[in-house]
Amino acid sequence: MPDIARIQREIAAAGADGWLFYDFRNRDLIAYQILGLDFGKFTTRRWFYWIPAVGDPVRIVSAVEAGKLDPLPGAKRVFRSWRELHATLKDALGGAKKVAMQYTPMGNIPYVAMVDAGTVELLTSFGYEIVSSAGLVQTFQAVLSDEALATHVEAGEKVVRIKDEAFALVGTELRAGRTLTQFDVQQFIVRRFAEEGLDCMAEYPIVGTNEHPADPHFEPTPANARPIRKGDTLLIDLWAKLARPGAIFYDITWCGFVGSDPPAKYVEIFNVVRDGRDAALALIRERFAAGVSLYGWEVDDACRAVVEKAGYGDFFVHRTGHSIGEEVHWNGVNIDNLETKDERLVVPGVCFSIEPGIYLAGEMAVRSEINVYITHAGSVEVAGPMQRDLILVDVP
Repeated sequence: MPDIARIQREIAAAGADGWLFYDFRNRDLIAYQILGLDFGKFTTRRWFYWIPAVGDPVRIVSAVEAGKLDPLPGAKRVFRSWRELHATLKDALGGAKKVAMQYTPMGNIPYVAMVDAGTVELLTSFGYEIVSSAGLVQTFQAVLSDEALATHVEAGEKVVRIKDEAFALVGTELRAGRTLTQFDVQQFIVRRFAEEGLDCMAEYPIVGTNEHPADPHFEPTPANARPIRKGDTLLIDLWAKLARPGAIFYDITWCGFVGSDPPAKYVEIFNVVRDGRDAALALIRERFAAGVSLYGWEVDDACRAVVEKAGYGDFFVHRTGHSIGEEVHWNGVNIDNLETKDERLVVPGVCFSIEPGIYLAGEMAVRSEINVYITHAGSVEVAGPMQRDLILVDVP
């Protein structure tokens, strides 16, 4: 059962007159999660759930599936025809002016843009101003409790240890003259996840050498696996959470050279990425120390400016970071002013990655990823160590 009183307080704080949830054929998982409904249940007709900032909620359901919202509080309005639906919506919303929905202007935050354009047009035609619920969604899904953040830190301790073991494994096997492929390292990490009680939800680590990780989401497989050799550049991106309900993911990327004398270009792009990462973190700490608001797109700009100044802007092909939660890519603020313009605030309780990268097709790639969370007291924390220098897998 959702906490209606809390939802209403947050609606009022956001300056809206109410939050209108809407679904058709299980399009909006967010609505089901926030309202505590069963997403897997058969749904073939439209439903709406109106929570006004003040007053009682209203359930609007089809006569064909009249019990769809029965677990929720509020008066029930049943419609048969589209004409009845239109009349019911106007009556239920009444004198409201600003109506929050899973919508974002210009599609700027597509992660929460679940309402189709036609439904927005319909409500607009009734005289309502549809505003984005993106900030509300963040509040109810991505602002984590202290207990949830503790699971992130605990998972991080295990993931960092496994990352160290993976790099050490490369050195051990090569020094012994044995063959070890990218896929072998990935599978070693997956096995260690299971042994440590971690869950990656069947999304497996990235382990790539040389030009392979120039594809940011390169996936090692038995078919593309090749031996890791002295002189290779190596990138490992791994993520997992504690195998328990409500646990929060930890997601990092480290990279290094297999040997003792990395190419000058590799060192150069690593230093640029590291400095961009640090510039993003510095901005976050500066703003929170000063008590000044900060948006996700601003952090991306701070990081990207470093990479662009060094002449590698065209090779930084993705956002600076993403929200982290019960899924590795979650529904809070992203650190993004490239793929989208994330206009959500960075607020206490959120967790996200900072992971700039430079991808030189056919040659090599560098990415350095850290996880940042904001405590409820406003302290900016990095979970786990930050890579400062290239990891060197020392082999003769």
